[in-house]
Amino acid sequence: MRLTTYTDYALRVLIYTAIKPDEFVTIGDISKAYGISKNHLMKIANDLSQAGYIKTVRGRNGGLCLAKPASDINIGKVIRLTESGSVLVECGDPKANQCVITRACKLKYVLYDALEAFYKQLERTTLADLVGEPKKILSLLPDVAA
Repeated sequence: MRLTTYTDYALRVLIYTAIKPDEFVTIGDISKAYGISKNHLMKIANDLSQAGYIKTVRGRNGGLCLAKPASDINIGKVIRLTESGSVLVECGDPKANQCVITRACKLKYVLYDALEAFYKQLERTTLADLVGEPKKILSLLPDVAA
């Protein structure tokens, strides 16, 4: 399975906010640290906020921060959320499916069982597990003060 860029960036936003737990970070901070477009990050931050993973505060001293402890953010659930519109194979999307053997083929069932196993494995991981030692991550980011 290949994760979408959207999911990759959403995880990076969460990781960045987790390594700076005592401050509000800005979209500009995250954009600069990862070299990602601010426009992409604004939509992702909004979606993560609506899902309850981050808090956003507007204004001069505002920014983003985690809405709950990193140990309470389940990576499998985040990825289920961010990948909810993706399908593994054409036959998984009834609107776009053009495969003539769909009614007899069992491929989609095998793939979706494998996908479920993938998510279950990810659900054993929290954001805190991904961050590990925040100072190590901070040291790898350009122009980011620890």
